[in-house]
Order: sequence, then structure tokens, then C-alpha cells
Amino acid sequence: MRQLIFAFCIGLLPIAANAVEPDEMLTAPVLEQRAREISKDLRCVVCQNQDIDSSNAGVARDLRLLVRERLVAGDSDTEVIEYIRARYGDYVLLKPPLEPATYALWFAPIAFVLIGVFVGGGLLMSRRKQEAFEDLGSEDENTVSEILRQNEAGDAS
Repeated sequence: MRQLIFAFCIGLLPIAANAVEPDEMLTAPVLEQRAREISKDLRCVVCQNQDIDSSNAGVARDLRLLVRERLVAGDSDTEVIEYIRARYGDYVLLKPPLEPATYALWFAPIAFVLIGVFVGGGLLMSRRKQEAFEDLGSEDENTVSEILRQNEAGDAS
């Protein structure tokens, strides 16, 4: 009996995850499918990086309704996205375009990784140099000092 209840609960999970309410759905299956695809590419403006199709926020619901409204009005997918982008900016797009205004979004992660590699490499190299000198005993230090003095004397002449 416990397994049956568990299986039933697991079966209900996809229903709970679906944020699109029945009153939002369009009667035309083709338009509804287009609306769902567009909604998956638009970011909820109040959620943490979640698309409006799966968000339960009120603003996401309003945006889903707006997408469906524009599709019923005869707009193409691109026109719907541009309409919403004009009102909310590039932030509303989950995949922002590569243009000068969005260069920071695209190239900042690469820059941070490169900075991390150079800083980490520099720290590692400085640590290795320190370890090399720390391993010398007093006799070795005297030998190195003597060699350096001889080199300086040879350079001076």
C-alpha cells in the first residue's frame, strides 16, 4: 500500500511543476505550443533565472497571458519576443543577443576565469619559489652566497 501511495505521489509531481493554469491555455493547439516555446525563452523578472513558463509568480502569469494575447492578435514568434523585449529590456531574454550592450553578460565569465587562472598560477609560482629557498640548509646558503659573490666579482671586471 505504501508503494502505491508513493507511486501516486511521484505521478503527481509533473502536475505540480506545471505553472501554466488551465484558464491561460489557448484552444488552438498550434498557438498554445508556440506560446509555450516562447515562454520557455523568456525570464521571469522577479524570479531567480526561471522561465515564465514554469514560474508561479504573478508577473510571469501576466507575461504568459501577454504572449498568448499577441499570438492571437497574429504576431509572429519574433514579433512577440521583440514586443516584450521593448518593454522589459534584454534582461527578460534567457538568451540575450550578442551586441555591445550585452558584452559584459557574455564575456565577464570568461574574464573571471582567466583572472582566476592567472592569480592562482602566480600564487602557486611564488609559493614554489619560497619553498625552494626554504629547503636550503645553512651550508647550502653559504655556498650559494659564495657563488653569487664570485659572479658579481666576475661581472665587475
